[in-house]
Amino acid sequence: MIKHSVVRLINGLIRHQSIVTYNQTPSVRLGIRSCQFSTGFVKNMSQYSIIERGQPNSLEYRAFFKGPHGNIISPYHDIPLYVNNDKTVFNMVVEVPRWTNAKMEIATGEKMNPIKQDVKKGKLRYVHNCFPHHGYIWNYGALPQTWEDPCHKDEYTGCKGDNDPLDVCEIGYKVRKKGDVVQVKILGTMALIDEGETDWKMLAIDVTDPLASQLSDVDDITKHMPGFIAATYEWFKIYKIPSGKAANEFAFNGEPKNSAFAVEVIKQTHEQWQKLVSKLTDNGGSACENVGVAGSPYLISTDEAQDIVDKTPALGETQPIPSEVDQWHYISLPKNS
Repeated sequence: MIKHSVVRLINGLIRHQSIVTYNQTPSVRLGIRSCQFSTGFVKNMSQYSIIERGQPNSLEYRAFFKGPHGNIISPYHDIPLYVNNDKTVFNMVVEVPRWTNAKMEIATGEKMNPIKQDVKKGKLRYVHNCFPHHGYIWNYGALPQTWEDPCHKDEYTGCKGDNDPLDVCEIGYKVRKKGDVVQVKILGTMALIDEGETDWKMLAIDVTDPLASQLSDVDDITKHMPGFIAATYEWFKIYKIPSGKAANEFAFNGEPKNSAFAVEVIKQTHEQWQKLVSKLTDNGGSACENVGVAGSPYLISTDEAQDIVDKTPALGETQPIPSEVDQWHYISLPKNS
């Protein structure tokens, strides 16, 4: 009986995962900003919005998400992974716009998973400018409804997951805004080993980008965007060095894997997320509250989700960014690194 119940629950989650179309009119009032949901597959432009709470550039700052009907949603659990029925186009949640330094991320351990700035030793984290790279060199974010299970040892890297959704580097020309939801196609992936944990970095491009029709795999990036793969490798290799840490390591000697390989990683981590949100595995400290995942034990009402937001500080005055964030760092690595 238990086995059949689990199967029905997983099947319900999979059915819920099929194409979802949002048609939301953005709210225009203090603390709410429209976020683009770019689309080449849905005739009507759809939109999400974020509600900013607390003082920007402070420890209390949070950006919560509003969904299709103007209610609070979780960007981690309620935004569908797949855009089309063929499962070839994916939603990406932008956490960090290109050229910025603040290390913003989905707060996986907080209810409704707002975007917040990462903190280390009580201080807000900013990535260093490692010459010639200023801030993040792509729009950086996450694939919703994926989870790198910290109890699962990856067969290729030999390391366990990092307890986060999959990271995405979107390489199109547009500079996106924090909280944008972008439809992307996956071109490949790189396997970063971050402090002993598997940390996949998906390489993707906005489906509306002029180059999108010419890019289908990592080899196409090399052909049409020469130097970009090498720059991405270097960025991840050196970005922690100014903080006194060693250079990062990669699986596969730093070589990117192709799109087919990347899609298989996405499928695996989506299955791991299904177990997570179904309460069929240890949640690793993840907050799994959601308002739209059919059959999930973590399902809550829209009123409960709104109450979570209402208990946080109201949007306040933007705090200054420390001047040292603009500092350049010059990193030299051995030629064979």
